[in-house]
Amino acid sequence: MRVLLMPFAFIYKLILLFRHLLYDYKIKHSERFNEPVICVGNLSFGGTGKTPHIEYITRLLQSNYQVAILSRGYRRQTKGFILAQKNSAFETIGDEPRQYLNKFEKVIVAVDEKRVRGIKNLLQLNPKPEVILLDDAFQHRAVSAGLNILLTDYHQLYPQDHLFPAGRLRDVKSAAHRADIIVVTKTPKVFSPFIYRQLSTLINPRPHQKLFFSYLTYGRFLPVKPQQTLSPPNINGTILLFCGIANPYPLQEYLQTKCNELILVDFPDHHNFSEKDMQSIIKQYESILGKNKMIITTEKDAMRLIDSPYLSRFDGIPFFYIPIEVKFHHEKDSNFDKEILDYVRKNHTNN
Repeated sequence: MRVLLMPFAFIYKLILLFRHLLYDYKIKHSERFNEPVICVGNLSFGGTGKTPHIEYITRLLQSNYQVAILSRGYRRQTKGFILAQKNSAFETIGDEPRQYLNKFEKVIVAVDEKRVRGIKNLLQLNPKPEVILLDDAFQHRAVSAGLNILLTDYHQLYPQDHLFPAGRLRDVKSAAHRADIIVVTKTPKVFSPFIYRQLSTLINPRPHQKLFFSYLTYGRFLPVKPQQTLSPPNINGTILLFCGIANPYPLQEYLQTKCNELILVDFPDHHNFSEKDMQSIIKQYESILGKNKMIITTEKDAMRLIDSPYLSRFDGIPFFYIPIEVKFHHEKDSNFDKEILDYVRKNHTNN
């Protein structure tokens, strides 16, 4: 099938290369801002861990700078620039911005499908943000970010992938040269020097690029409904995991070590759960034999459920989500932090 799709991927590649040439030769304008602008993105269609990496950088900066996160707000039911408020629903701003809003009280969260317009609107605020994080904007050449961070999934590295529709790449591999930092995400927690050298050779970063390796860590189970009084039962029973994310496999691997049986109910990425979906999930839960059972979903999916009129269907059922964070291998977290902080200090001082 991949061989059959290669001609279509080649046509797509020509279109992408032509688009990049327009920007490279200044035929199309790419706007740069004086304020620190950090872009976190990828070359593939999602699933590389942009959200937890945005959160990592936010935690790093929020104590000393007014941080703003600008996202497209994928699959929201609105258009244009929207400054998120505490009561903003995911239908208005999207699930990922809703997650940022839920986690960071002092951080500005906004959405706009046109990143240049979004940045300009943020800079009109009083007080204006001191650092702007662009969520999933690596392919948006209309903005020339001061620091570009490119993420690639350990199990689906961009050098070994193919352009859509033959593969999962949405941009040409050569676009990676625009990155200042490349992060291989979702690596194993135990990471040998041999694999480190092997991946470094495969990615072959340019002299100006820094290469880092991150992995996921999981927090304690939190109730999807804050008022829920049920505690997580003994995990060595059965877990019903349902999720609508691009790559659920790291969470699957983690939960399989925590229970006797894991049942996965998989939905498309950014899926908007309907009443029928809820009924189906609960029916599968009720069909599980024994009392030692629970339902788990991802943090991102929970953001699409907390305002759902159908959430009450889960009353009396142990229903939790599990937050995730990223960490870096080989004591490189301090070096990654230094790259971010040095860039922000330098550019913030110049404003």
